[in-house]
Amino acid sequence: MNVQLYAQVCPCSSRQSLCIFCPDEEAPAAAAAEMAIEESGPGAQNSPYQLRRKTLLPKRTTAASATGASTSSTEAFCHRAKRARVSGKSHDLPAAPAEQYLQQKLPDEVILKIFSYLLEQDLCQAACVCKRFSQLANDPILWKRLYMDVFEYTRPMMHPEPGKFYQVNPEEYEHPNPWKESFQQLYKGAHVKPGFAEHFYSSPSRYKGRDNMLYYDTIEDALGGVQEAHFDGLIFVHSGIYTDEWIYIESPITMIGAAPGKVADKVVIENTRDSTFVFMEGSEDAYVGYMTIKFNPDDKSAQHHNAHHCLEITVNCSPNIDHCIIRSTCTVGSAVCVSGQGACPTIKHCNISDCENVGLYITDHAQGIYEDNEISNNALAGIWVKNHGNPIIRRNHIHHGRDVGVFTFDHGMGYFENCNIHRNRIAGFEVKAYANPTVVRCEIHHGQTGGIYVHEKGRGQFIENKIYANNFAGVWITSNSDPTIRANAIFNGNQGGVYIFGDGRGLIESNDIYGNALAGIQIRTNSCPIVRHNKIHDGQHGGIYVHEKGQGVIEENEVYSNTLAGVWVTTGSTPVLRKNRIHSGKQVQYFSERFLTVMLNPHRTGSNPKIRRNKIWGGQNGGILVYNSGLYSHLLLQHLHQCVFT
Repeated sequence: MNVQLYAQVCPCSSRQSLCIFCPDEEAPAAAAAEMAIEESGPGAQNSPYQLRRKTLLPKRTTAASATGASTSSTEAFCHRAKRARVSGKSHDLPAAPAEQYLQQKLPDEVILKIFSYLLEQDLCQAACVCKRFSQLANDPILWKRLYMDVFEYTRPMMHPEPGKFYQVNPEEYEHPNPWKESFQQLYKGAHVKPGFAEHFYSSPSRYKGRDNMLYYDTIEDALGGVQEAHFDGLIFVHSGIYTDEWIYIESPITMIGAAPGKVADKVVIENTRDSTFVFMEGSEDAYVGYMTIKFNPDDKSAQHHNAHHCLEITVNCSPNIDHCIIRSTCTVGSAVCVSGQGACPTIKHCNISDCENVGLYITDHAQGIYEDNEISNNALAGIWVKNHGNPIIRRNHIHHGRDVGVFTFDHGMGYFENCNIHRNRIAGFEVKAYANPTVVRCEIHHGQTGGIYVHEKGRGQFIENKIYANNFAGVWITSNSDPTIRANAIFNGNQGGVYIFGDGRGLIESNDIYGNALAGIQIRTNSCPIVRHNKIHDGQHGGIYVHEKGQGVIEENEVYSNTLAGVWVTTGSTPVLRKNRIHSGKQVQYFSERFLTVMLNPHRTGSNPKIRRNKIWGGQNGGILVYNSGLYSHLLLQHLHQCVFT
């Protein structure tokens, strides 16, 4: 059908725009005249639009006679001068119902089928024609098909701002067409799609209009091409396994996997000789996301290769690593290594597991933000923090490690919040050698040895954590270590709650310690902590047990409902007990601020506690048990002025 038959002012548009079928958008009146002339030609009587021609033909004939034209209608069509448009208003052409034909009567399915052959720019131009075309050209199914052909994602990948990507469910997204919105956000970029680049550049007419897309066969070529073309630095790495490419990033590029389904599983970047990704100075705002990153040396033995990593982040760079799966079979280097002053990455939603060394290693004044990561089944610690490293680690799941969960040592620091640390072979959290982390609102549980282990002059603040169900003590403090253990819940341990030994120190304050198999707090071997404002109750053993020359200040605690003695002091121990409330025990308990009931056994060796202004009541077998040569007469004389015996 001749395309000139379609020329008209589109009746369904809210503005005066022309249908894309119109060959001359500047002269609608002239085009209508052409149509009338054609209608008077041979075969007009067989046309399905005869009624429309009858209404238009007299007007066109009158206009021709007024100008004195003597040529035939065919000659007028060939030699007619172009008329100037008098008015753009719709009343210049008759609005008879018969005029609203073709695209009004054309079914949506036919138009959608035509639109399915268009590329994105053509669809956007078609949407400008009229209201109906706008609705059809924005059909989500059209854009989904087009989107998946370019990007492969089976869910729209939104990119609202630099360094931020996330997938959405189309049914739950507030935008009516998330496929089109995502297409606009991701439009200008380079694509690494092996084998497709040759096809793309050999068919320029087929992909006309996609000047903002580049295609490469390798990641190295894409990195160079993006920098040379001055693109925005957005690189899509499509499905496949990319092996032994040298990926050194020293510019703020964005590299993201592009694949159907679970994207990171389908895009694998692997190296067998050198670190897989190396971020260097200049990559401050670089982004790598949605891919699997592996370092898999051919020879696993330490004698045959140096320490290399899946991700190596060096001085003065702060890349974003997001939604990546990280695996390393290297036995001499961590999977992720962050080192040096100014190294400050953001690593989120990553899985760092099944590695043959440390999972995440932060050292040499490095910092960074590490959130919502899964770290498990690594041969050494899930996380190492060393040598003034000071990361922020939130909401990480650190579990089933073949060593310790988190290890801070050699002046390592860090802020750990809301992490779930459990089922590691050694302690959940280990602090050593002047390390001083802050651990807040974490859960540390089901450790195969202890929960928290602080030793060799370790420090740290452990605040508002839940520490439970560990095979050994919930908290171990030894060898001149001096941590702060405050406002934690320490319960249901298979041994004790807090165990301080070997010259341990520390502040044990405002904790809720209950349900442990051994003593709630045990102090021994010259250890001297401050224990105050704790609740120690419902233990299967004693409340506080001080022995083997244990010391310390034990004040203002509430000790109750323990199976054995509320407080035991034995074997040369000299703690100071004051203002404690010890009651409701099954063996040893008591009553009033100025009353003291003491059961002493003078036949054992060397205990000499100071017991002042405690409340001891309700005991079935005494209040405080002091034995092994407790100094009976000295103790009575020392405190007689404060005590009333009943």
